[in-house]
Amino acid sequence: MPYKKDVMAYCSELSETAVKCGSVNTIVRRDDGTYYGDNTDYYGFRSTVESSGISVAGKKTLVLGSGGVSGTVINVLKDLGADPVIVISRGGEDNYENLERHSDAQIIANATPVGMYPNAGEAAVDIKRFPHCEAVFDVIYNPLRTKLMLDAEENGIPAFGGLHMLAAQAAKASSLFLDKEIDLPEKIRQACAMIRRDVENIVLIGMPGCGKSTIGRRLAELTGRTFVDSDEVIENVCGRSPEAIINEDGQDVFRNLESHAVREIMRRGPLPDGSTPGIVFASGGGCVERDENRVPLLENSFVVYVERPVSELEEEGRPISQNEGNQAVFERRREKYESWCDAKVKSGEHAAEEILELFEK
Repeated sequence: MPYKKDVMAYCSELSETAVKCGSVNTIVRRDDGTYYGDNTDYYGFRSTVESSGISVAGKKTLVLGSGGVSGTVINVLKDLGADPVIVISRGGEDNYENLERHSDAQIIANATPVGMYPNAGEAAVDIKRFPHCEAVFDVIYNPLRTKLMLDAEENGIPAFGGLHMLAAQAAKASSLFLDKEIDLPEKIRQACAMIRRDVENIVLIGMPGCGKSTIGRRLAELTGRTFVDSDEVIENVCGRSPEAIINEDGQDVFRNLESHAVREIMRRGPLPDGSTPGIVFASGGGCVERDENRVPLLENSFVVYVERPVSELEEEGRPISQNEGNQAVFERRREKYESWCDAKVKSGEHAAEEILELFEK
């Protein structure tokens, strides 16, 4: 990107797939010094759609974007029977200003870089404008779940990201480079699992006093990851405890600080060596009260709701709970705890081990 089309002129031979898609992403230097161009993105995206279990045959499909990968996505969808397949571009006949004419779309595939790191948190379209949508496919793999995907999931629509496509096209490219057959499905599964294990965060949500910090520190020990506590970060930056900030400046000021901390921690970017290792993050109990925290918390994370009976939660030192009562606070947050999480675990001695087992599945 962005030379998948331009590089075709330098290839002595092109695969049928590359010609059909109008782009090349894999080049093999042959023994005679000439270059053979192929398009393994086709295999990668087709593998993604087929492994999703979603049938696109006979369904109206929108492809967002007209760049290098768009032609590949279009060809895969047409070959799988999608009909009609309509390209949405900024300047074409079908564009982002007249999307209402396609509100009956059943499949949406994002082939744009909108929502990709470092501009995570953006979406090319508002999924709510497509009430008949049955599935969303996004070629972006960083973050693992884009805003478009998370918006789809929030509305009950299955969404599939670009990680599988990334691994599948790489497996196919490896077979070309090595000139031998590879067990592609198994290699794809292994690669996806390895990447997730390395880069995905483990985020703990739940009421104050449910044990997030204790469980988080144990998880960090078990995984060798860095443990980050939202309240500790805010206290280190501000020089005051969350309790003091709420009592002195009010809950809104604290929530603003908390939201800023969530964005900074979750979208911290790569380390100097280029790696992006996952962390264990204990969120503040009330971070779910700000909808703006949902996308940064979930986009690169396995989110676990730590449950503990309200009757066992302490109120001392927690001004919000002292003012409103734990039960009232819990009832206000319960739905978000439930809907934001990927898994639920009861607080207890072996909670960290249970979470790790779920994470590694």
